[in-house]
Amino acid sequence: MTYDPTRHHRRSVRLPTYDYTQPGAYFVTICSQHRECVFGEVVQGQMILNGPGQMVELVWRQLPQRYPGVEVDAFAIMPNHVHGIVVLVGAGPVGAGPRACPEPSGRPQGVAPTMSLPDVIHRFKSLTTAKYRRGVHNDGWQPFPGRLWQRNYYEHVIRNDRELARVRQYIR
Repeated sequence: MTYDPTRHHRRSVRLPTYDYTQPGAYFVTICSQHRECVFGEVVQGQMILNGPGQMVELVWRQLPQRYPGVEVDAFAIMPNHVHGIVVLVGAGPVGAGPRACPEPSGRPQGVAPTMSLPDVIHRFKSLTTAKYRRGVHNDGWQPFPGRLWQRNYYEHVIRNDRELARVRQYIR
């Protein structure tokens, strides 16, 4: 099916004038494609992660080690979606010294660019999809239909400590 602007009305859920590279906390919800239950199941009110669910949790927890300036906070995996808080803190100086030119060693100087929230989510989805595909091939995980994740995600800019506490409680 080809895109028809008179029938298809994709609208961004992003705030049109907001800079998503700004330091701050962001609540995100990311759903599996077609809301397939691929990450585990709820048994007696408790989420039991399967192999793919454990992998998704590990990738989430490793985001700060992979990407300077990114921290993660509360996180929950459900059978067909994840909720989490991404905190963009900005990146600190790279290398030593205030010079703008690279040293002879080739190490960059100055401040590293900050990732945007869409960059973080894109990389999370890409990493988990690649690892899931390996799990299907190597470990017999349930194949997913076409794509692992839905095209977009829900986000909410957390504006104060009260909101942060409320979102953490919701995720728990």
